[in-house]
Amino acid sequence: MSQATIHLVDASLYVFRAWHSVPPEFFDVDGRPVNAVYGFTRFLLEFIEKTRPSHVAVAFDESLTSSFRNAIYPEYKANRELPPEELKFQFAYCKRIAAALGMCVLSDVFYEADDLIGSVVHALRPQQFRAVIVSADKDFGQLIADNDELWDFSKNIRWNMQGVKERLGVHPHQVADYLALTGDAVDNIPGVAGIGAKTAATLLAHFGSLDAIYARIEEIPFLRFRGAAAAHAKLKAGAAAAHLSRSLTGIACDCPVPAKADSFARNAPDLADAEHLLEQLRFGPLTRSRIRQLA
Repeated sequence: MSQATIHLVDASLYVFRAWHSVPPEFFDVDGRPVNAVYGFTRFLLEFIEKTRPSHVAVAFDESLTSSFRNAIYPEYKANRELPPEELKFQFAYCKRIAAALGMCVLSDVFYEADDLIGSVVHALRPQQFRAVIVSADKDFGQLIADNDELWDFSKNIRWNMQGVKERLGVHPHQVADYLALTGDAVDNIPGVAGIGAKTAATLLAHFGSLDAIYARIEEIPFLRFRGAAAAHAKLKAGAAAAHLSRSLTGIACDCPVPAKADSFARNAPDLADAEHLLEQLRFGPLTRSRIRQLA
């Protein structure tokens, strides 16, 4: 049976990129900066024009400090600065733009965009859908199976299952364990002190999983790789950190998202809503023309 494709956009990544790359020269009718909205709208239009997706969802992070991971580990993402006020309100505009363009919008205060995307992937996979995850975030590697792809849109680089293996040195089903060992400085996940990417990949190639590494930890000093004895000592000392980190690195795939593919079918743009939004945003005729051509 042939597979349909669901495109899943990691929206916050592209909102932040727009915030940093588009000069603060765009203001709404109230004089508030909307440069991130302008850049994000331009990205969405280019994405739709290029792919013409039949099914699509745009997932936003609402859980910057309220994710279930914060309850497990209060220091989770504590190293990140929260969006400034002049950016925070722009996220609401970005959601409205995505909806006006006919796309399903997902957000949740308890689950992150990664989890919402993972849950859609798992809900639609039995319905013969392949997933194309539009993001550059390596964490999504754990969701890639069969004909799925992770697509860095701005660089036009795609990773399938083999690509994930080449990029990280581990198979997709091992990515969460790999990140639990190495840690993730971006998300402030500790990992095991002193265990780097190469050692983590070597251990997972031999044992298969984090649980198996710890179940057979006394075998490690006898393995034939440089630093095996030192890795054994580090893993023993960092067992608690490894298991804590593993509770943070896994993408939750049981979030409350729509279960049916029809919920993600892309509709024609709502031209009336889009026109009203563009008036508020004071965007020019080129953006309006591009939206009308999608109808």
